[in-house]
Amino acid sequence: MKYDYGNLIDGVWQDTGQIFDTHNPARPAETVGRYAMADKAMVDRAVAAASRAAREWRRVTVAQRCDILGRYIDAIEAARGVLAAAITAEQGKTLKESLGEVAKACGESRYMMQHAMAETGSRHAASLRPGVRNLVVRRPRGVIVAITPWNFPVMTPMRKIAPALAFGNAIIVKASEFTPAAACLLGAIAADILPNGLVQILHGGPEIGNALVSHPGVQGVTFTGSVGTGKRIVAATASNLAEVSLELGGKNAAVIHDTDDLDACLDQVAQAAMMCSGQRCTAVSRVLVRRDLHAQVAAGLARRMAAMRLGDGSDPSTELGPMTHRAQLEHVRLSVDQARRDGAVVVTGGEPVRVPGCVDGYFYAPTLLDRVAPDSAAAREEIFGPVVSLISYETLDDALHLLNDVAYGLTAALFSNDARAIARFVDECETGMLHVNHGTVPDSHMPFGGIKASGVGAYSVGPGAAAFYTTEHSVYLGA
Repeated sequence: MKYDYGNLIDGVWQDTGQIFDTHNPARPAETVGRYAMADKAMVDRAVAAASRAAREWRRVTVAQRCDILGRYIDAIEAARGVLAAAITAEQGKTLKESLGEVAKACGESRYMMQHAMAETGSRHAASLRPGVRNLVVRRPRGVIVAITPWNFPVMTPMRKIAPALAFGNAIIVKASEFTPAAACLLGAIAADILPNGLVQILHGGPEIGNALVSHPGVQGVTFTGSVGTGKRIVAATASNLAEVSLELGGKNAAVIHDTDDLDACLDQVAQAAMMCSGQRCTAVSRVLVRRDLHAQVAAGLARRMAAMRLGDGSDPSTELGPMTHRAQLEHVRLSVDQARRDGAVVVTGGEPVRVPGCVDGYFYAPTLLDRVAPDSAAAREEIFGPVVSLISYETLDDALHLLNDVAYGLTAALFSNDARAIARFVDECETGMLHVNHGTVPDSHMPFGGIKASGVGAYSVGPGAAAFYTTEHSVYLGA
């Protein structure tokens, strides 16, 4: 066992009698960590400590806050090897991907400091009355609760911690019970650098999550995860009217309309689909291909996916790690079985895989489904695994209809050299993030979020985050 943590409350790690363990998804018999669950009394203490810390922190200038936050980010970067090992041990992704996750988290955090420096100042507004000066100012919102998922155990918490602190708030993080080690390490680093109570870490299931998001002392709730949980969070915050920012799921498509270099196109699509074993909200899970390119695309994707080496993420030769937990493996298996019953053809993969040296590991073969009916579950519902549904179309009108005819609206990609097709995609694609001639991998400084069932409230990254982490005030200064 590598990790043993309680709950970080007001700078002190606190335990309860109730514990839970985490396991290596490549070898589930291997216990990775042991953690203490929080209780409702701890929730009250954490919120009270966060309120005290927020009152003090908001008095610090934004420049000073960012200087301290910068030291925190530097310390995270210095601990990237330790953090990456924790990610891989509990989540399962390759160590290369885990190191990349830490690097991206630090990059996003530094960009958010720049946005905070730009957005927290007052601005003059035109006055309609003589002798009156008008200002618009932004203030820290207060106590923020962050509920984070298991697929990005460093990047998603930092996507919430960094802007919360830069804009002058305190934050309480409830990480997933499957991958809490990285959040605990982030909390331990924070405890060495930041004032007590500014970053706190609690563990627990839905009961603790509900107690946090509905607490009267909480002013904002940011959540990344499933649509169903997002809806429950919105309902829970009705009691305290906390502001919400929800980053939800996706059923993301890559549209292959025409291309001068099909190999380069398919390299990007395969990477965007298989990163994190498909367990990321921005993964490509649908490929919409013009019918005359269908055979080439199917063969090319199948070849790339079948060649991927599955294994323990800590093995440098591994290209694809396991599903993070047994329930997710079972969900992927059932989804593919349902696709078969709905008429889809498995071109490659389509079953769990036994990996030598990884007893009972949660591995599923990279899977390409062809002849997927547009109205089937495989074409419309999030699978969150290494599964791609291939769907053909005749015209660009058909492609745009298929692209938009799902509940989600997170991200999409178009591969085309046709200026008219690109213009229509940019104007008509119903997603928050649009990519042209490259895969669905976002930059660290660009707004990150979705529309429709993929997001509610301000985006997680970019200048728009100020709308969540701060409140806006109109000021009238008379003579």
